[in-house]
Amino acid sequence: MSRRRRVYEGKAKIMYEGPEPGTLVQYFKDDATAFNNQKKGVITGKGVLNNRISEYLFLRLAEIGIPTHLVRRLNMREQLVREVEVFPLEVVVRNVAAGSFTQRFGVAEGTALPRSIVEYYYKNDELGDPMVTEEHITAFGWAAPPDLDDILSLALRINDFLAGLFLGVNLRLVDFKLEFGRLWENEEMRIVLCDEISPDSCRLWDMQTNEKMDKDRFRRDLGGVAEAYQEVARRLGIMPEAGPRDLKGPATLQ
Repeated sequence: MSRRRRVYEGKAKIMYEGPEPGTLVQYFKDDATAFNNQKKGVITGKGVLNNRISEYLFLRLAEIGIPTHLVRRLNMREQLVREVEVFPLEVVVRNVAAGSFTQRFGVAEGTALPRSIVEYYYKNDELGDPMVTEEHITAFGWAAPPDLDDILSLALRINDFLAGLFLGVNLRLVDFKLEFGRLWENEEMRIVLCDEISPDSCRLWDMQTNEKMDKDRFRRDLGGVAEAYQEVARRLGIMPEAGPRDLKGPATLQ
């Protein structure tokens, strides 16, 4: 197997040059980070599970007309995706108070919010991914007002759909992070969902017990991180064919 050129490496994924122009191979790592990379660890099999979970959710979203960068899953750890111009923003949708929201606003964890709240964060590790307003985003040229209108509309549609989907498997979608990018096709531009949706980027609680089934288990040293991710995959009906076995390094396309 030939190794393709590495385009970008983040905390949880590596992007490789794709087999065709305008494509990339997205490789899911087992690395886990929290608190702006201050806490690090490895959760064996996490990348396999996140690959399957994210693929499943992206395909379901595509069925209701949400445009995404996903082309197809290649293997246990890799996806073929379209190359997009990613906005330097994390879009967080909150349905229930948790995490930093509880500290910023003095709201008890688990409090249902009056309505879904969408927040924007500037993607910059050195600055700690600060929360920003639409004014910051448009003033600094990170996105134009029409872009933000589309992003907000897509984020709320995604939230409505995923909240119902997870409710159907006895999980509460507390909050989650999305990323979007511009996809150019000839002279036409459209905004598409990119990155991933997985227990790494979502807070998911059991509806009956409020047990955390996401990366908060790693953040808070609760243990059973891999088991929680496996349970999410099991409830969605998408456990990997051979279980979340570890793969030794990226096996990119020929």
